[in-house]
Amino acid sequence: MSKPVVVIGGPSASGKSNLAVALSCEFNGVVINADSMQVYKGLEIISGVPTPEIRSSCPHFLYGVLDPEDPCSAGMWKELAVEQIKKAHRYHRVPIVVGGTGLYLRSLITGINIIPPVPEFIRQNIRNRIKNEGAKFLHSELALYDPEAASRIEINDRQRISRALEIYFSTGKKLSDWQTGIQTSEDEYKFFKIIILPRRKSLYHHCDKRFLTMVENGIIREVESLIARGLSPSLPAMKALGVKQIISYLQGDIQLHEAISLSQLATRQYVKRQFTWFKNQIITDMIIKEQYSEKIREKIFPDIRKFLLTNLT
Repeated sequence: MSKPVVVIGGPSASGKSNLAVALSCEFNGVVINADSMQVYKGLEIISGVPTPEIRSSCPHFLYGVLDPEDPCSAGMWKELAVEQIKKAHRYHRVPIVVGGTGLYLRSLITGINIIPPVPEFIRQNIRNRIKNEGAKFLHSELALYDPEAASRIEINDRQRISRALEIYFSTGKKLSDWQTGIQTSEDEYKFFKIIILPRRKSLYHHCDKRFLTMVENGIIREVESLIARGLSPSLPAMKALGVKQIISYLQGDIQLHEAISLSQLATRQYVKRQFTWFKNQIITDMIIKEQYSEKIREKIFPDIRKFLLTNLT
């Protein structure tokens, strides 16, 4: 019999973490992070990591486990997540995977192709070229080989441009082909997939309010700590929502109110992309069309209880 895993996805500020904690407390579960920014240390405020008080109510895993200097991929995250899922099952607990990074969740549910290691001579050649010829030139070259990947990668994103070209030159296959050529997962797990999709207007309001709270709670100090480390702007952690705008404020290019406004705008744009992705990319068992709160608890829990009774051994 396949072992049960509850998956909760949805846009930022939709109440995913609160639902995950409620389910964990009710069904002897553990919460496993599936947010691509919350895996990094030092981004607790920026990425909206659940507070220590919330995390103390039940076990939480994969929060702040990587240094911002170490990029995390969907494949790397999946290995870490599966390890925690197996551990939860060994201790007869329910793994509850929660996050807004759709690619991470899809990699767990349907599987991903494993890209072969890139030979060092190819990696070094691309690094030298991007240093000497510039990101813009190599981005135009990537557009010839893999237009789909190039359309998703910013023209100055040296790391992702390099990665896409490395994969193409080492495998002869486009990055977009590797990413869309999904392999079917083994039948080891039975997933109950919950997607929270409140009204966008409501989400936008919550996101705007939450960023103001982040400013009050010390997001500027967090960004200052990242700057002090001299981290490359191309690292995923440096692309967390609000980091770019706060850096511009700290450098004196814009006022704080402008940084806040631009960060809120970037967050709303991201939420719109998340909303579209979750609406179209994952076949769900349950869609919740309002932000999670205790008042809708009894609309959700009976189906979860039935799923667990059917699949727990």
